[in-house]
Amino acid sequence: MTNEMSITFSAVSENEAFARVSVGAFVSQLDPTMDEVTEIKTVISESVTNAIIHGYNENPAGNITISAWLEDGLVTLTITDEGKGMQNVDEAREPLFTSRPELERSGMGFTIMENFMDEVAVHSVPEKGTTIYMKKHVAKSKAHCS
Repeated sequence: MTNEMSITFSAVSENEAFARVSVGAFVSQLDPTMDEVTEIKTVISESVTNAIIHGYNENPAGNITISAWLEDGLVTLTITDEGKGMQNVDEAREPLFTSRPELERSGMGFTIMENFMDEVAVHSVPEKGTTIYMKKHVAKSKAHCS
């Protein structure tokens, strides 16, 4: 059985917690471990924060859309903004890279996403926006597959 959800919200930092909780609640129906829920909520925080700070430069004129699908223990997430996009996705994915050093950002967002998820892909078009695609199998489904 497949279940899906999608939410769109203003690109303001106050909505980061809303995004975390919403996706965490949706994913909970798969009965993931606490570590898995924490990891999924963390990647949501990282991707939403990146969209707000880098995609929109903290200009709340835009929106962020999160879509999630659950199927056979697989969580698939997309986080989309229509912000400024990235000139060089490979460079942005390098550990410690940040396009906003004046904000003392750690530059570890993509590294965290890649460590917590099974798959991460990024599609970005300058001046059009960015979509992050992520997948994660939850432990309970892995146990049932053996």
